[in-house]
Amino acid sequence: MDGETTPFRDPRYAPRRLEVERRDDGGWVLGNPTPIDRTFDDTLKALARWSTEAPHRVWLAERSGEGWATVNFAEARERVEALAGGLLALGLEPGRPLLILARNGIDHALIAYAAMAMGAAAAPVSPQYGARGADLGRLSHALALLRPGAVYVDDAEAFADALPLFEGLPVVASRNPRPGQATVAALERATPLPLGPLDPASTAKLLLTSGSTGKPKAVIQQHRNIALNAAQIAACFDDPDPPVVVNAAPWSHSLGANAILHMVLHRGGTLHIDAGQPTAERFGDTLRNLRDVSPTYHNMVPAGWGLFADALERDKTLARAFFARVRVLQYGGASLAQSIADRVQAVALKTVGERITFATGYGSTETGPTACNIHWVNFRTGFMGLPVPGTRLKLAPVGEKLEARVQGPQVSPGYLGAPELTVAAFDDEGFYRLGDAARFAEPGRPEAGVVFDGRLVENFKLASGTFVAAGVLRTAAVSACDGAVSDAVVCGEGRDGVGLLLFANPGWAGDDRRAAVQAGLRRLNGEAKGGSGRVARALILADQPDPASGEITDKGYINQALARERRAAEVERLYREPPDPEVIVL
Repeated sequence: MDGETTPFRDPRYAPRRLEVERRDDGGWVLGNPTPIDRTFDDTLKALARWSTEAPHRVWLAERSGEGWATVNFAEARERVEALAGGLLALGLEPGRPLLILARNGIDHALIAYAAMAMGAAAAPVSPQYGARGADLGRLSHALALLRPGAVYVDDAEAFADALPLFEGLPVVASRNPRPGQATVAALERATPLPLGPLDPASTAKLLLTSGSTGKPKAVIQQHRNIALNAAQIAACFDDPDPPVVVNAAPWSHSLGANAILHMVLHRGGTLHIDAGQPTAERFGDTLRNLRDVSPTYHNMVPAGWGLFADALERDKTLARAFFARVRVLQYGGASLAQSIADRVQAVALKTVGERITFATGYGSTETGPTACNIHWVNFRTGFMGLPVPGTRLKLAPVGEKLEARVQGPQVSPGYLGAPELTVAAFDDEGFYRLGDAARFAEPGRPEAGVVFDGRLVENFKLASGTFVAAGVLRTAAVSACDGAVSDAVVCGEGRDGVGLLLFANPGWAGDDRRAAVQAGLRRLNGEAKGGSGRVARALILADQPDPASGEITDKGYINQALARERRAAEVERLYREPPDPEVIVL
């Protein structure tokens, strides 16, 4: 590994272990037998421990003017117990979920853990579902699916359009309550419900899938799924230090809710809640927070890393603050272009004289979320990693590809109220089907790691019958454009060639951007091994993805199918004859 000659910061990973089974059908099963600590088998035991062992350590912090409002572990336990009693008094019954329509915040975290503590699942949905001007059909679907016993909103005014949908349900608000609604402050005056042991097999959370392949499904996450997934990730490290994290990943998805929020709680760390977003308009909040707080671990979606690379290159003060003590960089939600990772590493070398290992996790809402991760020093993007401790990864032949399937204690038992979908989600050996293709980074050497080989449900065929791995091509194209574009929608089903709709990086001038795209895509085509990897046409879009429509999920990646549907006119423009002058023909 080139890290042997170029300095890097040691993240103190635990030794890797891997069991390999090669099957007669051409498939593989990879297992990680590393033991995990099962002390925490429900989501509240970690809070109980740290409230006793580190009562004054800050667990959560959120912006309040120029400073931070904080809650330490002792205060958090006291407030969670009070809120659990308040929810019971409000009429929320164990077994009925608390629907949460709120942005990340201290109250959001505390009331979610309070609901879990009293036996009512927390069911956070994307704030986009209830924002002003949003299509409320998605929220109506969530209500019908989840059948909540009560609702929490952080700001009743911000979700005023959605409130009529909650008629007949108790509503709790942190700010701007309407007549008849309870407040968080009032709930905290109730008789506390002391933390006690919970059934590890009971439902802790109901999280909605992204809906990229149909209507969102409600994934059942048991207490042990969440708690043991945190233990699996912790077992990858030989690191007793509590993490310090600045993060914006939404808690309506398992990455933010479990791999960030609950992981920080599991390890007794501190989470600074970031209100920034991976967009040019909202990323300033993230930069402000990272000037204030030097994290030990940092995770962002690829769109965020692209913006951050720009900022690090032009702001030495920011770079010094960020690289002061960070030991692991991580991306999630989608694949990161190698060119962006290389730019971040170049700044690290200039700033602290060493590179920082770049990791990623792989999985889905149904897998906790983490099924695999990179638990070794690494500087290459595109990996899915290897199974986390206690997990088995099956690579099963599907046509010419290998499909990734997972078995482990973090895997959900299925979908709420959808037994047929639950049965279809698992194979005959009980492995959950992720729908992604995978291959070895080095043929025949599983220990070198597994890389993403396309989303099987996003792939399509050209008119010639040539199969296009859309996910792989999207990542390669964005990387080839060298930062000029932030993402791409891959088009061409039933067409004569592959076309790309490209979202521009706002930091580039128009002529420079077009030249970089042309040069990058020509280079990509020159390296392609077949027609499925060659781009015929590209169109740089004049706007950015629309979060309110669901075109970009709040994890920061493009919903390819929805984007093609919403931008049908641009797709037709891409393939028009004679070509539109704005279309890049390759």
